Amino acid sequence: MTKNIYLAGPFFDEEQINRVSRLETLLASHPQIGEVFSPRKHQHEEYEMFSPAWQTATYQGDVQAIDDADVVVAIVDYVDDQVDSGTAWEIGYAHATGHPIVLFKEKPGSVNLMLGKSLTAFLTQESQLAEYDFDQLPSIPYDGEMF
Repeated sequence: MTKNIYLAGPFFDEEQINRVSRLETLLASHPQIGEVFSPRKHQHEEYEMFSPAWQTATYQGDVQAIDDADVVVAIVDYVDDQVDSGTAWEIGYAHATGHPIVLFKEKPGSVNLMLGKSLTAFLTQESQLAEYDFDQLPSIPYDGEMF
């Protein structure tokens, strides 16, 4: 049975957009994955960006997409030691609602303990994500430095 994925992660600069785009493509081609919801592709262009209507549609759409997902894949490549606040919220909501969380972090460095302890699997390379068993969801703990 295929899994539906919610892909959390920042997409505010060229590096982040490139990373999210690469993972969208990788996940869409994974044989165990059906739908991939990426907020980057659901910007509610029918509304003026950041208007109250856009804010409501974005929030409600993302919450519903997490609720509908089987697994949340979250990109946590930090700027200094700060993860994107929206991504952190998505991870927290996913954890609170019982969703398995696969954290993906390409950049070296430590991980916030609240994220490191809430995950199902911690992956650092695209090849690991391509080979990850989304049916069995094996535990791969983060064993690095936490802050």
